[in-house]
Amino acid sequence: MLTQTFEVIPAIDVLEGRVVRLSQGRREAVTIEGGDPVELARRFRDEGAGRLHLVDLDGAFSGTPTLDLVERVARAGGLPLQVGGGYRSGAAIAAALDAGADRVMVGTAALSPPFLADATERFAERLVVAIDARDGKVAVDGWTRTSDATPAAFARDCAAAGVDRLLVTSTTRDGSLAGPDIDLLVDVLAALLPVIAAGGVSSLDDVLALRDLGCESAIAGSALLAGRFTLAEARERLARSG
Repeated sequence: MLTQTFEVIPAIDVLEGRVVRLSQGRREAVTIEGGDPVELARRFRDEGAGRLHLVDLDGAFSGTPTLDLVERVARAGGLPLQVGGGYRSGAAIAAALDAGADRVMVGTAALSPPFLADATERFAERLVVAIDARDGKVAVDGWTRTSDATPAAFARDCAAAGVDRLLVTSTTRDGSLAGPDIDLLVDVLAALLPVIAAGGVSSLDDVLALRDLGCESAIAGSALLAGRFTLAEARERLARSG
């Protein structure tokens, strides 16, 4: 199954005001320093990005999102912006949308069925449920612990609740440039929801593999910052490969 509008979405992960890439989401394991998030948003815009993926790592670890970060990146990039990191209430989601995001990614809070039902009804397609997987379970609280839920079961629950879209991340692959976790994605795609794939993308071959698997889009962070490929090269390769 091929996704008709597959895109590569550049990631801007921010810790203490600076763009970083973390190995497996560990706060102490910075692998790449990427500078100022506003400058990087402008760079990705100028390179032809159609959307930006902003992760507020401070918000993820603390549970309190950094709304001025959302405002600054949204204003600088001038592109549709999906943001995640510590969004665990309806009020926080609404505040991020008011600050300029067009989608908000929610992970930990979405494991609560009442929250998920309410948020899905309230925010519809502007809500993205993040399924962060580690060792066959869903990781929560900034990836600092795991729940009892499996990614596949959580995806089915999301489909039943009417969720529009999933962001699926292999936490052990994130920041690793080791390639995506195809088995994880196959399991989650069985729920028949659009999937944004994240974690491990390192090459244009990875990008094509995710498209051909049926994912809607792919997040690229370390690969872009490390110069493994550019957004223009990704667009060209996707176009040439049909």
